[in-house]
Parts: sequence; structure tokens; C-alpha cells
Amino acid sequence: MQITETLNEGLKREYQITISGSDLESRVTGKLEEARPDIQMKGFRKGKVPMALLRKQFGPRLMGEAMQEAVDGAMQGHLDETGDRPAMQPDIRMVNEDWKEGDDIVVALAYEKLPEIPEVDYKSISLERMAVTPADADIDEALSNLAANVQNFETKKGKAADGDQVVIDFVGKLDGEPFEGGAAEDYPLVLGSNSFIPGFEDQLVGAKKGDEKALDITFPENYGAAHLAGKAVVFDVTVKEVKKPVPAEVDDELAKKYGAESLDALKGQISERLKAEYTGAARAVMKRKLLDQLDEKVTFDLPASLVDAEANQIAHQLWHEEHPEVHGHDHDAIEPTEEHRKLAARRVKLGLLLAELGQKNEVKVSDAEMTQAIMTQARQYPGQERAFFEFIQKNQAAQQQIRAPLFEDKVVDFIFEMAEVTEKEVSKDDLKAAVDKLEEE
Repeated sequence: MQITETLNEGLKREYQITISGSDLESRVTGKLEEARPDIQMKGFRKGKVPMALLRKQFGPRLMGEAMQEAVDGAMQGHLDETGDRPAMQPDIRMVNEDWKEGDDIVVALAYEKLPEIPEVDYKSISLERMAVTPADADIDEALSNLAANVQNFETKKGKAADGDQVVIDFVGKLDGEPFEGGAAEDYPLVLGSNSFIPGFEDQLVGAKKGDEKALDITFPENYGAAHLAGKAVVFDVTVKEVKKPVPAEVDDELAKKYGAESLDALKGQISERLKAEYTGAARAVMKRKLLDQLDEKVTFDLPASLVDAEANQIAHQLWHEEHPEVHGHDHDAIEPTEEHRKLAARRVKLGLLLAELGQKNEVKVSDAEMTQAIMTQARQYPGQERAFFEFIQKNQAAQQQIRAPLFEDKVVDFIFEMAEVTEKEVSKDDLKAAVDKLEEE
């Protein structure tokens, strides 16, 4: 076997690999000798089939296997010897396409290698962590929102408005006769909730206590009860009471509705939740500042193939965000812009840098962390959690999509531990402004 370098330009490498015909022949012979004891053919005892007959029967298939093994072995041996790590799957093509048995095979191998990542003095990085203490006003605001969600109603005078509750008796009639399931007494109906047939609630807006109304309603064509689908009916309705929505009292009873033992306990839970939210937001701001510093500090050659692939992905994703009505990929080619390429170069550089740091320091994503992340995503598909789990287990690419951000965050945390981090107490508004700035960039 002979390997000759034909291109060495930046990160690009090309080689010509020549594997002799005699080497291939010996590989095929070895495979035949290995299989011969177990082969039985008509007219011959097991293990006694002549080599010439075996070669005629199995030679072409085994030659293909031998060629593939020889090329794969030559490529892997070359990578092991040089230490090169291809950025993407190497391109391999046969040069002498007129090859016939007995000839040498000549293969062209081309790839871009991953660059050498320079050492970074992470202790020289200075970062500021924003800290926000939940104020009493923030906790009170959260309590008010919780109270508003626990909707109570109290009697009001005057006409019912959208959002009010009316307590009604009603009887539905088809062709003048009551139909099954069309009647109720003291039914509390919130106007605007769309919990009744279309048109029912609208006709009760403006009603007041004591009103009696005949509501003309047409059931939808796709209504579940076939005998009512598409039919015009009349509902005789008596309005017995009109109530307006009022927030629940902020007290121990409200706390119990949210699973807390007391109002003080609920306030404590809210305070902890707000702290977690503020901490997460502050971490996102600090992470961006870290990545900005690394982008400025570190310079190395980037594999053009990785940048091109990332730029194409960015352009494609943004195009679909601008055209949400297009769900498939049967559209014209999308050419990345200079901005797309600039963002792609940053992502590739930082991705390679963090990957190298994580590998050198044996940063790992544990099975427990993966399971927790999968469970979190599975909750987005109520009733289909098991199917989601099975899909992830069988799909390596999907697993990598989940593992990659976990790995990146663990490497970022590793850098935080080495960097010089100072804490600065700020207001909630200051933190929000910093987060908003991230979203604008």
C-alpha cells in the first residue's frame, strides 16, 4: 500500500492511495480459506470444495469486501499516524474506474482536518454576574396574578357583559320538542368562554336577572350527535342571576389552592421561583459575555465545509421562520448572506473551542442528565411521552441534539469556575434590559 499527498493547503488535505492487486488477492484468498471448512457444495464433502470453484462462486463478492476493507484500513491507518481529525466525512473516490481483477486500485482521499485549538488562559477572563433579590412588590404582583387566575364571581346588578357569569335554566327544543341532553337548571355559564354551541353565549350578552329568552341556534354540521348536526333549534333560557368576576382574596385559602400550607409559605415559594428565574436570566447574560470574550481572544483556521454547512442551516432556518406557511423543503435554493456566514463562523469557532476544552477536561453528560432532559422535552407531547422516549432511544441524531446543549452548558460552567467572576447587585429592570439586549443582537 502506498499513500501519496497531493494537496496540503490550510486545513485541506488530499491523498492518493494505491493498494496492490496482490494485496487484494491475498485478502480474498484469506477469506476463502477461512470460510472453506464450513462450505458444502453438491458433489463435494464439507470443507473439500476446490479453491478454484470457491473463487468462482464467491470471489466477486469477497473482492468487493476486500477492496472496502483495504481502503477503510488505509484511511484509518493514515488518520492514526497523522493525528488528523476530519471535520466532516472524508470524500473517497476510485481513480482507475476501468479497474479489472488483478490490477492495483487507486483511490483519491480528500478531507478538511479539524484545526489545532490554541490554549486559552481562562483565568484571565473577567465576568460580572448580575444578582437580583426579589422585591416585596414583585412577590405581591405575582400573588395578584395568581389570585386573578382563581376566578370567583359575585352578584352584580344590571346587564351581563362578556366575562360575566350567568346562572341559567334552559331547555333546548327541536321542531318544538325537547331533545335529550338539551336541558339544565342553575347552570353557571361564563360568557365568552366558548364552552357552549356557537351563538349561544353571544345572545346572552346584555341579559339581566329575570330575563327569559328564546335563543335561535344552529348546530354545527360536524356536531358529535348526528341527530342534531346542522339542525336549527330553539333554547328557552331563564336568567336567574348575573355575576361579575372578582379576584380571589390573597390569603391562606388562596395559598392552599396552589398547594401551599399558608400565605407565608406561598410567598416563600414565589420568592424561590423568582430567584431561579433571575438566576437563569443572569446566567444567560454572563454566558453571552463569555462567548463574546472567547470570540475576540481566540483565532484559528476554520474548516470551510463546517462554516458552509452551518451558514446553509442558519439561512434555511431563518427563511422558514419568515415563511411559516411553507412546511416542506420543496422550495428554491436559499443562498446564505454574508451575515449568515459571519454568524456561522462564530458558531463553528466557539463550538470547536468548547468541544476541545470539554474533551481535554473529560466533561461528560451523565445518563441521568440526559434522561431528565428527555423527560422535560417529552412533556411537550402530552399522551405521547412513551412514543417520544422510544423515538429518542432509536435516533442517534436526536440524542445528539439533546446532548449538545447540555454539554455546552457544562463546559461553560467549567469556564465560569476558572474565570474571575464578580457579583453585582442590580434591579429587575436592569436585568431585563440586559436580556432584551441579547434578543436584539
